[in-house]
Amino acid sequence: MRHPYGDIAELAELQAGGPLIRIPDRLNVPFTPRVRALVDTPEYQRLAHISQLGLSSKVYPGATHTRFEHALGVFYNACRYLWQLGKDPRFADVVTPHHAEVLLTAALLHDIGHWPFCHPIEDLHLADIPSHEHFASAYLAEDRELAQVLRSEWQVEPGEVLDLLHPASDSPALRLMRSILSGPIDIDKLDYLERDSLHCGVPYGRNFDRERLVQSLVVNAAGDGLAISSKGKTAAELMVFARYVMFTEVYWHHAVRSATCMLARSFVELHPRLDLHALFEQREADFVSTLRDSAAGLPVAELLDGLFGTRRRLHKRVAEFSLEQAPDVYRSYAGRPYAEIIAATERFRQQLPFAVGPVDVLIDGPPVHKEVEFKVDIYFPKLDRYRSLGEVSPVVSALARSQFDDDVKRVRVFAAAAVVDALRELPDLSARLIAAAESP
Repeated sequence: MRHPYGDIAELAELQAGGPLIRIPDRLNVPFTPRVRALVDTPEYQRLAHISQLGLSSKVYPGATHTRFEHALGVFYNACRYLWQLGKDPRFADVVTPHHAEVLLTAALLHDIGHWPFCHPIEDLHLADIPSHEHFASAYLAEDRELAQVLRSEWQVEPGEVLDLLHPASDSPALRLMRSILSGPIDIDKLDYLERDSLHCGVPYGRNFDRERLVQSLVVNAAGDGLAISSKGKTAAELMVFARYVMFTEVYWHHAVRSATCMLARSFVELHPRLDLHALFEQREADFVSTLRDSAAGLPVAELLDGLFGTRRRLHKRVAEFSLEQAPDVYRSYAGRPYAEIIAATERFRQQLPFAVGPVDVLIDGPPVHKEVEFKVDIYFPKLDRYRSLGEVSPVVSALARSQFDDDVKRVRVFAAAAVVDALRELPDLSARLIAAAESP
């Protein structure tokens, strides 16, 4: 029987081995003329100058891969998902070939609105920070080359891509496609776990069977999202655990968080002086230069010099507090707006029995938003029954007993080298932190 998406050039080339572009790790990404036309636009090319993991390269030197490379990997996964799911009549009855082409373009463009260090800056929840969704809309505006290429080469309206990336309407087809782009087992996670793991030089994000996972994709019972057949259960379990470990060992590594705190504290100080719309359209190198120029003569200049100057100088970890080990300290800072954490940090600094500079101490707490939970169903064909992965997996069940964030994210105190020893020797550090957080 003919595949319902067999006439889509990129899926046909994926099977036939036609024009391709190679990205790590040994992926042959279909590179048809219309894919090239999108990739060659100025809006897309800027992604080649924005790192995927931002400040993680201060700890993992190989983590300099870009959102450009990642987007190609997500597009490759979209081709694989569509080829597999097209074999499911329930999927093909809802998702037309045109829908599938919209999904392919959305996969290529899913990060188009991101700027350098986007996620840590968005986590600050500053009132005047435009969302990356705003920038996605701007890059897909009528006068942009990207919008023109979508229409002329793909016969896709820019609004269709935006609606898929940032929902404005609803339909069964849109729900299914959004679950592919952003869901428990989406094409984004499937790429970044592998890619980040590869470039960081750690094995954790690659310790699951991606081929088996893709081959087991089916539609869920409600027909509005993805599920996994029972043959992919083990792969799904290991993907859940891989993400958990990558957060523990990479994304929330204490030194990565130190660098993130240094950037966040600097940005809060500097952002009223900056033209944010112009700043967020810059490439990463220019973005850093603009921040450093704006910080001249201010205390945060030392933080930015430690991050981006000729000598790497990250604040050192003084102490860390998990929910399990120090619940009072954890609850005092976790999920609080960053402005309140800065105010508590200043009260803490002023109450110390020795002199500490205005940015020599930084407190890091888990941000307001929570990570997406891994809620996916497993389909057992012989029983014709769906059951949640958490219900049938002791691994996922154990992780689900508490919030994902509470297990991997810590409240931490960082300090400049000159004062770190004195802070570590404070006998009442926890009490001082709690008092600083509770003060009006």
